[in-house]
Amino acid sequence: MKISTIPQINRYFWRWQEILSVLSKYGLAGWASRLGLSFGSNFLTNRQGQPLIRAGHEERIRLAVEELGPTFIKLGQVLSTRPDQVGFKLADELTNLQQNTPADSTDDVVALIEKELGRSIADCFATFEHQPLASASIGQVHRATLTNGTQVVVKVQHVGIEKQVHVDLEILSGLAQLAERLPELRPYRLQSTMAELQRMMRRELDFGLELRNQQQFDAMFADDALVSVPKVYPELSTQRVLTMEWFNGRKLSSVVEDPAAKVRLPEYARRGAEIYLTMIFEHGFYHADPHPGNLILLDNGAIGLLDFGMVGRLGDPLREQVEDLLVAMASHDTERLTNVVMRLGATPPGLDDMALSTDLSAFVEQYAYQSMDNFDLSGAFTEFVELIRRYEIVLPTQVALLIKTLLMLEGMAKMMEPEFSLMELVKTYRTKIFRRRLSPKRQARKLRNMMSELEQLAEVAPRRLREILEQVQRGKFDVHLDHRGLEPSVNRLVMGMMTSALFLGSSLMLSREVWPVHGISVPGTLGMVLSGMLGIRIMRAINKSGHLDRKQ
Repeated sequence: MKISTIPQINRYFWRWQEILSVLSKYGLAGWASRLGLSFGSNFLTNRQGQPLIRAGHEERIRLAVEELGPTFIKLGQVLSTRPDQVGFKLADELTNLQQNTPADSTDDVVALIEKELGRSIADCFATFEHQPLASASIGQVHRATLTNGTQVVVKVQHVGIEKQVHVDLEILSGLAQLAERLPELRPYRLQSTMAELQRMMRRELDFGLELRNQQQFDAMFADDALVSVPKVYPELSTQRVLTMEWFNGRKLSSVVEDPAAKVRLPEYARRGAEIYLTMIFEHGFYHADPHPGNLILLDNGAIGLLDFGMVGRLGDPLREQVEDLLVAMASHDTERLTNVVMRLGATPPGLDDMALSTDLSAFVEQYAYQSMDNFDLSGAFTEFVELIRRYEIVLPTQVALLIKTLLMLEGMAKMMEPEFSLMELVKTYRTKIFRRRLSPKRQARKLRNMMSELEQLAEVAPRRLREILEQVQRGKFDVHLDHRGLEPSVNRLVMGMMTSALFLGSSLMLSREVWPVHGISVPGTLGMVLSGMLGIRIMRAINKSGHLDRKQ
């Protein structure tokens, strides 16, 4: 596949130029950094004018992503949740992506709100602050007051962002197709990552979905006075405008820096962690961005949750497998852990089960005797994901997101209370997990599902069997075998046999001095040279695809 065959090249040539220009600049900086060259460093700078040569490899990737704009920033956020694909070093660096984007003009913001809501801004709000509180990659946030005096926050999508995202997604899809043809990039499954990014961007661009997420979280914690979710106003919200309640309080990021609040920090850390574990293990629906800026300590002592653009969902089957994974790790059951990993992840062909089991056993033994209050959950998850990545096992998106959320949660809790142990808190949920699994209600639901599937099978199986028997009777039943990867091997085998025959024939002509010049056979010499060149070509092809003893 040639880059000129990608249809997006002609349609979006201007954007291709921008992307290639940025990538070239950061690639050149990486090349100069590896060679230790300092000349030209003043020309290779980021948007803040800082030299790129001094930045590390992962930092240059992050800076390039930031410079390429909103869609690439969201791609970086997707990859930051996939340490099983890109490694923890790059994933951690991508969590530092800055989303600050220049705010739209007041006229553009007001025009968009009035167009979306179908009335003048004075009819919607008693007051509306033109200066935004913040401006991120997708939208910006303004304070306002409803006509009844209620203070609210209005989230407004950037003008033209939908078109820009559409263009970038098409270009990234073309690049993913091209990149997956390169053997060194194939394990990253870029087309799968692109499909995930497209789903994420569609959700991010639909503020109506964020509104429904908030309503669902509000219903989940309706009976919990210690947790608050901003009330949303559907009549003042659309796909591009979201109006929600204003929270009076302090973000946990500022509470941590307050010496007067130090004595309460362990309580806040535990309460915040319990909120997230309740969402994950009891509801299977959780806020997937637990950094201190998204948690606010309200004046009434409750903890408020902010920003519901990124959420995680765990269906019952997937949640059970995640629970099995945690229980197997906690109970040091290597065999069960191996089975869960192979059942949970997408395994490559020819996976060495015994080697995986041995490495998982060593992993379990390393953490088996750590006390719960000193258990290094972050280190355990990091090593576990690196082990999975080494065997090219790809975890489901929701599992990778859950692991990243738990790591962020522990990091946030430890920032408030260095002695905090998330694993000790997780342990208290084991009893709840077993109780829920053995509950009559759950067993009855599973039985109903199983009976429904058996009923469908009973309806379909006889018809399918009759069709197969009819095809056999008419002689039209064919079995198709697909020999994947066999054609290159056959070509090399045939070429090797022809080369060997040419070598032997040339040797005979040399020994019998066929058509000699100065006593040396001319066709024999030419045949020997040609067979040598063919032999070198075959060896290069074999070396490029893998050693002879390597399993394909």
